Order: sequence, then structure tokens, then C-alpha cells
Amino acid sequence: MRANHQIHFPRVRVLNEYGESLGEMSSNEALEKAMAIESDLVLVTDKAEPPVVKIIELSKYKYQLKKKTADTRKKSKTQELKELRFTPFMGEADFEVRNRKVREFLEKGNKVKLTLTFKGRQIVRKDLGFEVIKRIFASNADVGKVSIEPKLIGKKILAQLDPIGKKK
Repeated sequence: MRANHQIHFPRVRVLNEYGESLGEMSSNEALEKAMAIESDLVLVTDKAEPPVVKIIELSKYKYQLKKKTADTRKKSKTQELKELRFTPFMGEADFEVRNRKVREFLEKGNKVKLTLTFKGRQIVRKDLGFEVIKRIFASNADVGKVSIEPKLIGKKILAQLDPIGKKK
């Protein structure tokens, strides 16, 4: 951020602290105006033709920039990772409830991590676990795409679905 004596342009467009234009002038004239009212001359953008400067207190300008970036960060939607847990021998009603939650999360634009856990000797029937994951993929193919293929890690099968697009 350049201010006061660091600004060296032959002509600049000058704004007051409320954003109202004071016209074009040399950077030296603008600096003199700023000093006359005991403020700083701050470079807003050098990409414009002529470059734009603002007569404002430097600390106030920094605060405004900080506040502006905080507002944009607050407004931006972050994609969350939701996790749902399954078992290979779960009841049909339990499966449907969790599958409905998967669809709900994908429609809201969240990523969904699927964890299928084997308990005890259930690990012998890995194929049933992969079948459950395939059923979830098939029933949510219209709202989600597979980003992480199902893989067996220890006694868990992990997979992930990403949303295709938000419904309007």
C-alpha cells in the first residue's frame, strides 16, 4: 500500500474520504491538499488511467479495507465435508434414512464422505460392504459424482461424493 511521498504519477484522479471526486491534478498538488487538511494521500488503484488516489487518514483506510475483506469472506459459501456412517448389515429403513441425508447434503452443495465400518467377523464379507456403497452411488448419481473411489482401509471402506451442481 503506497501513501503520501511514495506516490509518483504525473496526473492522478483525486477522491475525498467519502468517495466524491475532486478532479484530476498532479500528485504533488494532491499531496499538498491532503497535508492542508492533515490527512494522508493513499493510492487506491494504479491500474486506472489516470491512477486513483484518496485523501483519507491511512489508519481509517486500512480499517475500511480490513472490514471489506472480512465481509466478502463472511458472504462466501464454504463447501463443507459431511460424513455419514454405514454398516454392511444395516436394516433397510436405516439405509434409506442415511441415503436421504446423503442426497440432502449433496443438494445443499456439500461434499459427503461415506464411511462403512465392519465390526468383528463382518470383515469376511467385504463384498457386501462394497455393495452398500455402490447402492448409494447409484441412487445419488443425478446429484453427486464420485470423487474418491471406495477403498478398504483396515476395517473401514471410505469413499466420497461431490455435488454436481446446486438446484435453483
